[in-house]
Amino acid sequence: MSVLVDSDILDAIDRGALVIEPFDRECLGTNSYDVHISSKLLTYDTEDALDCRKQNKTAEHTIGPNGFVLQPGTLYLASTIEYTESLEYLPLLNGKSSLGRLGLSIHVTAGTGDVGFRGHWTMELFVIHPLRVYAGMAIGQLLWFTTNDLPDVPYNLKPNAKYNNRDPLPQASKPSQPPQSGK
Repeated sequence: MSVLVDSDILDAIDRGALVIEPFDRECLGTNSYDVHISSKLLTYDTEDALDCRKQNKTAEHTIGPNGFVLQPGTLYLASTIEYTESLEYLPLLNGKSSLGRLGLSIHVTAGTGDVGFRGHWTMELFVIHPLRVYAGMAIGQLLWFTTNDLPDVPYNLKPNAKYNNRDPLPQASKPSQPPQSGK
């Protein structure tokens, strides 16, 4: 497995193996592409315990022109402005080191995508200190890795693929249904 460098990323885009919309050549790094935060955030209503088997209530927030202050102890769901498709490569989303040095993490455990993923990335933002963020700012970097083989069933063709869509809003958890007894 190896990471794509700038020329590989451009070639993959030309071949249709990667899609980045909108694409800005200035966002292409040596071996990554900068992605930007959209203006909508979600938080969970935590008056009650969250439930892994239920759709939990969320509240929507908008990042205004003066930014939005993220607070420690709250998980914020955010999405990338960029819509991406990774049809041949394994995508990985990492935070930017300049923001990490301010105490911002952009994912809890969901930094690795799937071959065949199509959509806007939902990020799980959390901070150590109160931190003001702004809509449209570069918040992360996408990297793509080669695989030994293509999957038999890529993510976009799986009937249970929950997060494959063009919805630009952050996606709250879509819990698994409990196993059906007697079937």
